[in-house]
Amino acid sequence: MKRMIDNDMPVGKMMRVRDKLPSPEELAVSEKKVKVTIALSKDSVGYFKKEAKRYHTKYQKMIRNLLDRYALQHSQ
Repeated sequence: MKRMIDNDMPVGKMMRVRDKLPSPEELAVSEKKVKVTIALSKDSVGYFKKEAKRYHTKYQKMIRNLLDRYALQHSQ
């Protein structure tokens, strides 16, 4: 009998990976701004709008803060 492989089970040794992205509440802060035009996916914008509503802030601010945190982490 051939052994069945369960694709939902981990393969190999498991290890914990640190989450490098900030939580939505950490994205609700302010700084000096430069205007840019960018096309984002509908799903991404929908996610940020939903989270912004939950935390009573603006979705553009959350996206801006996410990009700021990403740039800061990768510029060091």
